[in-house]
Amino acid sequence: MKIDSIINGIVLDHIRAGNAMKVYEALGLDKLDCSVAIIKNVKSNKMGRKDILKIDNELKIDLDVLGYLDPNITVCIIKEGKLVEKKKLKLPQKIINIEKCKNPRCITSVEQDLDHVFYLANEKKHIYRCLYCETKVEK
Repeated sequence: MKIDSIINGIVLDHIRAGNAMKVYEALGLDKLDCSVAIIKNVKSNKMGRKDILKIDNELKIDLDVLGYLDPNITVCIIKEGKLVEKKKLKLPQKIINIEKCKNPRCITSVEQDLDHVFYLANEKKHIYRCLYCETKVEK
């Protein structure tokens, strides 16, 4: 298998094995007009197995989306073939329009234009709660 190195772009490393497609879809990478390599089930000393995404383009990535999906992802920024920045993620304190409130009585189900806002209620258990009705979402 041959996957070219990236000259200018982003590498998303340490994605939990089997979750590369979730990250791909959540970031809307299917809409890009550039090469995106999805490498699944790569051997890893740290994680056992992991997935990697290589994006051959410089773009703005929503770190809150990535942090919510998998706070262990490492974002590597590549310029002129060299690693120039490495970002470690953490669970975001607030997420907007990443999840939808499942409570049928929540105001977000009536007001269609209202943002779905969740705040981090329990960091250890990865629990988020709806800002409007307190319905919980466990990640």
